[in-house]
Amino acid sequence: MSTYLRTTRSHTYSLLFALPLLVLYELGAVLIADRGGTGMRNGADVLLRTMLAAGGVQGTLAFTAALALGAAVLVTWERRRTRVPLRGSYFGGMLAESAVYALLFGGLIATATHFLLGGFVRLAADGALTTLPLLDGIVLSLGAGIYEELLFRVLLTGGLLALLVWMGFRRTPAAAVAVIVSAFLFSAFHYVGPYAYPLELGSFTFRLLAGVAFSALYVWRGFGIAAWTHALYDVFLVIAGQG
Repeated sequence: MSTYLRTTRSHTYSLLFALPLLVLYELGAVLIADRGGTGMRNGADVLLRTMLAAGGVQGTLAFTAALALGAAVLVTWERRRTRVPLRGSYFGGMLAESAVYALLFGGLIATATHFLLGGFVRLAADGALTTLPLLDGIVLSLGAGIYEELLFRVLLTGGLLALLVWMGFRRTPAAAVAVIVSAFLFSAFHYVGPYAYPLELGSFTFRLLAGVAFSALYVWRGFGIAAWTHALYDVFLVIAGQG
């Protein structure tokens, strides 16, 4: 078990595990656009595209190629430093882990939100997902998994953690600060822009705690499992909302 946990946290496993999520989202986005769907894209996806467009990377193909190139560089660098064995059973274990975490997070976070705020509060009403056609909702869920985790976990949580450690902070308190700051920004992100949710204490707290859970999962288990957990959580929410 310790070998599995250590190995599957590597860049090699995380990025290879996340790759199908990226492909499914991009193919799904093209499909719902061609079929006259909403044509919507995940907000973190749009923000990252805007940032890269400022550097001259424009268009879906160029954007995806830039992500794939970055992933390939990281995997190649890691495999030159450490021999990481590739085992299919490990990827199956990572998918099972993600599904379990996705099923647990919703109830645990809702319970924690009620406990913190005391009594009944309105939680995160993700109507924008649950009221969409099923395919559109699933595609946007996959996009949330890959792009919100890339933006808020890899770039923000990981970047802030690395900066604090470089500044001399011990890893544990540095990780705690990185998790809390990124979780706050993750929650706030849902209340800005053209598709913003109405700001409510219950929903903000729920998303704040969700951000803490996803960020802590990223620090503990890596990007791949955090991305799939987020995606599957949203997919389960969409399917439940369609029932």
